[in-house]
Amino acid sequence: MGGDTASSVVSSSEEESMLEQEYPQLSLRLPTPIGRKEGSSPKDGNGGTLGGEKRVDFGVYEDVGRWVSSSCFDERRKHGAYRDVLENYNELRRRSEDLDAAKSKILSYASATSAELRQSYILDSYYPGAWMEAAGGMKLIDYDVPNTTSLLVIGPKGSGKSSLVNRISRVFEDDNFVKFNPLVPDNASVGDGTYFLQEYMIPRDSTSFCLYDTRSLSDESSTNREMLTHWMTTGVRHGELVIRDSDSSSLKTRLKCKARQSGYGSHEIRMVNFVIFVVNGVSILKSMYADDEAEKQYSEMVATTFSCPFLSFKDDKPVIVVTHGDLLSLSDRARVRVHLGELLGISPTKQIFDIPESCDKATELAIVDMLRYSLEHADRNLPVKEWVPRKLNREVTKFINHRKFLLPPY
Repeated sequence: MGGDTASSVVSSSEEESMLEQEYPQLSLRLPTPIGRKEGSSPKDGNGGTLGGEKRVDFGVYEDVGRWVSSSCFDERRKHGAYRDVLENYNELRRRSEDLDAAKSKILSYASATSAELRQSYILDSYYPGAWMEAAGGMKLIDYDVPNTTSLLVIGPKGSGKSSLVNRISRVFEDDNFVKFNPLVPDNASVGDGTYFLQEYMIPRDSTSFCLYDTRSLSDESSTNREMLTHWMTTGVRHGELVIRDSDSSSLKTRLKCKARQSGYGSHEIRMVNFVIFVVNGVSILKSMYADDEAEKQYSEMVATTFSCPFLSFKDDKPVIVVTHGDLLSLSDRARVRVHLGELLGISPTKQIFDIPESCDKATELAIVDMLRYSLEHADRNLPVKEWVPRKLNREVTKFINHRKFLLPPY
């Protein structure tokens, strides 16, 4: 996806060629009836054709219903999803000319810090709670809008969580050489990996929303479930130490000593408002066709973690970010998104974002689109304030009494 022009990533002829290569087994025709040559017509009782025209007699097929439902429909669905993903790349390319307008909406959200702006309903204005769905007579004041919307970034080791956070920060900074957020100390890590939760305000001088970079997921699903459940139920805090039972005693000692010296405990605890799940596209592709059980486990671990109920907000599951796409062909990147869509039960074009290590407008727009999706769904799942249920009960009682008054006596 390199370059800054709005030309198509893949032409229609190239798309058809890619589709044929990816799904050569897909046929839009029904199989030839048993015992009949293709193009022949069924015969009547006197040996002639029925009605003098070519017709198809479905009665001569063996298990045609099962063949159509299990094989043809499944491949057509994948074929359609693959085509949609390819078109999604082209659409992103065309829209990249409006990158500044898309960024301005996120920056508007990030700069909305005053109470007056939060309570306003100005058209085309974006602020925490702006995407809240005002259903059933509910208003923004009825919801518990956080001072800072917190997006939790999770993923396996090597998925590129920290790199993604830094890239997001640079998209919204005037200085394109910004690497680290001022909140993040240079000695935040001990060895490889992030052992302390790191809070990144986006942009740096804002307080409206932030990203939390986390320690990589474990190979043990039970460890991941315990860690994620803790974050999602009790909240996250900048500098919080993440230790596992599997860590060596020497590492635990060094980490605890570092935690005592850092003074991280004074930072505010924030509740998580939405989750960004980062996966390595190369690792996913390998696991799709691997014979080695260790490589297959990557996709299995992603699917198991994704299904953790604490990561979902009502019916909203985490957004997926696929990284390292710059190491893959466009065809492979599309296959990875289709596979993840099937594996996780989500839309490969609406909830899976391909963000490679590329410095171009289309990639920046993918980052902006991913953030907008995350912030929008965080707003739509805001918790209601404690007094709202009592208010709703009064409204329901008032409505019932009003209906009783209108109903005629028996």
